[in-house]
Amino acid sequence: MANGFVLCADDFALTEGVSRSILDLLGRGRLSATGAMTNRPHWRRLAPELGAFAEAADLGLHFNLTCAAPLGSMPRLAPGGEFQALGVVAQAAAVSPVARREIAAEFGRQLDAFEDAMGCPPDFVDGHQHVHVLPGVRRAVLDALARRYPAGSIYVRDPADRISAIRERGVAVGKALVIAGLATGFRAAALRRELRVNRGFSGVAPFDPARDFMADLRRFLIAPGPAHLVMCHPGFVDDELARLDPVVAPRPVEHAALAAFRPPADMPMRRFRELAA
Repeated sequence: MANGFVLCADDFALTEGVSRSILDLLGRGRLSATGAMTNRPHWRRLAPELGAFAEAADLGLHFNLTCAAPLGSMPRLAPGGEFQALGVVAQAAAVSPVARREIAAEFGRQLDAFEDAMGCPPDFVDGHQHVHVLPGVRRAVLDALARRYPAGSIYVRDPADRISAIRERGVAVGKALVIAGLATGFRAAALRRELRVNRGFSGVAPFDPARDFMADLRRFLIAPGPAHLVMCHPGFVDDELARLDPVVAPRPVEHAALAAFRPPADMPMRRFRELAA
């Protein structure tokens, strides 16, 4: 039985505009979590502002292997000093031991960058474009978390949900089913390592700025799991965002809807530790 949900904004530190949007929503009490891209140059400067919300929201690592530059040398996956597209990363991680070693090293660097700036471990880990669940990536992520942190002290995002729930919500159904398929086995692998995992996931969206995102937010709460997590992608548009990311126009639409959103009384927004496990 669901007793609330985590509302998590992805992509903190991607750009100044995205980060300012997330900080604004945190200040309004409209988010209960955000994940940071610690490979981005904005991260260290903005981390103190984010840290001010450590008692109000879950602050995590949004592990990135597909946008901009890594924190260290990755000749196989970032041969020109920039990450490659998701498909390239997925294929390399599946077949190349060299790529998997590079991924493990970069994950460690991004975790270190979080801890160095925040002075504490992340509350959770997820992945930009859900890279953390990819075959060839998930083992490096889960093994590192199990080694570095006490059992049960951190949670990871499982971007899968029941097929019936995805269909009942009726938002980006095909896309959500593909992501759920990629995540097959991820939850079980995390639990074997004594990591906590959400139960129930929504927020997969078509990224159409003409859609009514407020209506989508309400639909994301249909058929929730007992530890339900909703992702979102708010942002203020700037030139850097237009250069780096394909999701541009929908971000201010999401910001406006999130600023006005009031969850149902029987489904309040919470931090993960407040949800039924």
